[in-house]
Amino acid sequence: MKVNMFSRVVVAFVVSGLLLIGASTPGNAQENTDKQQRKQQRKAEQQQSEQQRAAQKQTNKQQRQQQPQAAQQQQQNQQQTQAAQKQANKQQRQQQAQAEQQNQQSQQQTQAAQKQANRQQRQQQAQAEQQNQQSQQQSQGAQKQANRQQRQQQQQTQAAQTQAAQTQAAQTQVARQQRPTQERQQQLVERQQQRETQYRQQLGQQQRFEQQRTAQLQQQRRMAQYRYQQQYWSRLQQIRLQNVRNYSRDRNQYFYAASNYRYSRGGSYYETNQYGANLLRQAVNYGYEQGFRSGQADRQDRWQSGYQDSYAYQDANYGYSGYYVDQSDYNYYFREGFRRGYEDGFDSRSQYGSYSNGKYSILGAVLSVILNLESVR
Repeated sequence: MKVNMFSRVVVAFVVSGLLLIGASTPGNAQENTDKQQRKQQRKAEQQQSEQQRAAQKQTNKQQRQQQPQAAQQQQQNQQQTQAAQKQANKQQRQQQAQAEQQNQQSQQQTQAAQKQANRQQRQQQAQAEQQNQQSQQQSQGAQKQANRQQRQQQQQTQAAQTQAAQTQAAQTQVARQQRPTQERQQQLVERQQQRETQYRQQLGQQQRFEQQRTAQLQQQRRMAQYRYQQQYWSRLQQIRLQNVRNYSRDRNQYFYAASNYRYSRGGSYYETNQYGANLLRQAVNYGYEQGFRSGQADRQDRWQSGYQDSYAYQDANYGYSGYYVDQSDYNYYFREGFRRGYEDGFDSRSQYGSYSNGKYSILGAVLSVILNLESVR
């Protein structure tokens, strides 16, 4: 393309020069000039054509040279593509082989683990069967032992019942022989009337103190002690009603019962019968139970230890309804049990008592030391 443009420029330049020359020659030379111009023009056109053919040959030669290079480049590309494909196929086969190997190893491991699990399961089953057999043997042995103990207990119970019946009969015979005189019975009746009157007079004061104590506990936010106090008063009413029914049933026997027990308090000795002795034992046990619950409540409230601050200790009439013994005696023994129960409940221990069948009761040895009851008949 550059050669053609150059040729055209040369031709145009020559033509322009000729035209200028022709314009300056005389008119006779016009024809020769035209012939010369046409000759030159044909020559220029011929040169231009030759140049174009030479340029075309050069272009064709370049194309022929470029075609082998392109074919070679294409062949190289194909070879590279085939090599890459072969490499990819080789890697794929290797990956498949590795995957198959891993799968085989995984299956082998799974089978081994399953065998191990089955072996362990069989061992566990064997152990369980062995333990079951041992448990059955132990249960059978324990049942036999329990049956043997039950038969022994039944025999002991029957013997104890027989002995108790004999003892009761003997005591009844002795009581009939030792019945208090008519004068003594009259004194017991009068003393009992005084106890009942004194107890009824204090009931109103107890109710007023109960209301004051409730307000004080609420103000101090001692909720555990407050709940215990509500249970104390509720149970107190139930016990009073039960005591009235029991007294109505046993009052005649009480007045005819002989005073066959003696106890000391404050350096003085007092006598009482079976009803009074039972009530004093009950006072100590009730005191221990209520003391334990009160101490436990103070510990839950994180309140400082102080059994004397408890309403139950100050009242000391839990379980008393004005029968069989003086109120001061009952209060004294109730407080003795309460103090020990409070210490066990506050410290969460069982030094003076035990817990059984939902109740707290003082130990028999401690009860004997507190009461020190002596049989006088």
